[in-house]
Amino acid sequence: MKKTTALAVALLIAAGFAGSAAKADDAAARGKYLVTIMGCGDCHTPGVFLGKPDFAHALSGGDVGFEVPGMGIHWGPNLTPDPETGLGNWSEADIIGAFTRGVRPDGRRLIPTMPYMNFAQLTDSDAHAIVAFLKSIPPIKNQVPAPTAPGEAAKAPYMTVAMPK
Repeated sequence: MKKTTALAVALLIAAGFAGSAAKADDAAARGKYLVTIMGCGDCHTPGVFLGKPDFAHALSGGDVGFEVPGMGIHWGPNLTPDPETGLGNWSEADIIGAFTRGVRPDGRRLIPTMPYMNFAQLTDSDAHAIVAFLKSIPPIKNQVPAPTAPGEAAKAPYMTVAMPK
């Protein structure tokens, strides 16, 4: 009787751990889905703005920036977990704060073309799922140019919007 009880308890514990792993996998799968439909790869994947997305380096940072009038030129940063050029040293709260409040861990505000105002409507579960996915992808070392100030020379290719007169 005791062996049967011990075995049953061991199986329940193992099932609990397996359930936790399955939930983590489910969260990352949900995060991948959300990152895809939210269009994160549009600005954060090389080649997209050139019509030739490099999916082997998906989410590792854009290679064509965009000029925001009065705000300079910005390149979509690396979202992979690379510790030097991506989000590898960012906490879950840091990542969620960036895409839902538009604030980086260093306090710098993101430009309004990053739709953090829309992403602020995500459920907590969905926000955590996005982080689970971003932390699950392979790190890719890719340093994108730092933003430029208005009027500063561009460090890489960029697009601009010409306002009609």
